[in-house]
Amino acid sequence: MYFLSEEEKRFVLRRLAPQARERGVADDLRGWNWDKPPLSPIFDISLGVYEVAGHYCPTGRDVYLRRVMRRRVPPNPAMTEGAYLHAVLCQIILDAKRAIYATEGNPATALHTLREPNLPATSSVTLDDGTVIAKATLLWDYEYQQILARVQQILARQPHIGIDSLVNLALPVIVEQKLDGAFLGLSRHLSVDAFVWSEPMVLDIKFGRKEAFHRLSTTGYALVMESVYEYPVSLGCIVYVSFHNGRVVVERDFHVIDDELRQWFIESRDERARLVEEEIDPGLPDHCPLSCPYYRVCHPE
Repeated sequence: MYFLSEEEKRFVLRRLAPQARERGVADDLRGWNWDKPPLSPIFDISLGVYEVAGHYCPTGRDVYLRRVMRRRVPPNPAMTEGAYLHAVLCQIILDAKRAIYATEGNPATALHTLREPNLPATSSVTLDDGTVIAKATLLWDYEYQQILARVQQILARQPHIGIDSLVNLALPVIVEQKLDGAFLGLSRHLSVDAFVWSEPMVLDIKFGRKEAFHRLSTTGYALVMESVYEYPVSLGCIVYVSFHNGRVVVERDFHVIDDELRQWFIESRDERARLVEEEIDPGLPDHCPLSCPYYRVCHPE
């Protein structure tokens, strides 16, 4: 999921990155200017990026119910499945790095231990009739093949490469990177799906349908990274994963994290922080999807 094809690399490096440089980003919308408007927080409320970026409830009433009314509801099946599949992706990346670092022989051979899926334990989540496990197994096999091919290609080009260099070239991705979003009025315990340092690019994995507001997630994480590390992060990618006829299908939404997305994220942050600070019930949206975890709270009948 995290590794681009040669065509995608060319697209990013020869079109998207130049576009980002040409457009530029207003300096007051770079995360390192967190102490000045419009980035400086208006309210003393710490929100998660998912609370700012997740516009599944258009009015933000889910944030009001969770933060003000203290209503806790279990995740819906799609959320449970998505969380588990995310864990599978993290597991194989970490297992691959461990296998390479531990080997004293051929690193590609060491990776053969990953042929059999080492799926995360499922005791903490409820999974249905084996369907999710089947998807997880497909996902593991897909990612295993990608990792093995990358390692073999690098070994073929660099026969004298060291183990640490091999890991960094073959697996240039940090999964579940922890970030402190306090400078921007966000949670101190944020976790970004993945960051590819060689681009650099923020990636977010989605297992559901495409939504325009999904780009707010990569935008939020980019702003936080800029606020913490003070270097520009201008590229994002939403990776949409689905399953069809026993195969993994991957679609990537590459985008420049431009002024418009940054302004949208900050406006959403301020609006939702105000709901919590002033305990404002924004009311119901025109349409409430049945999949919303708070549907029964808002529609008790």
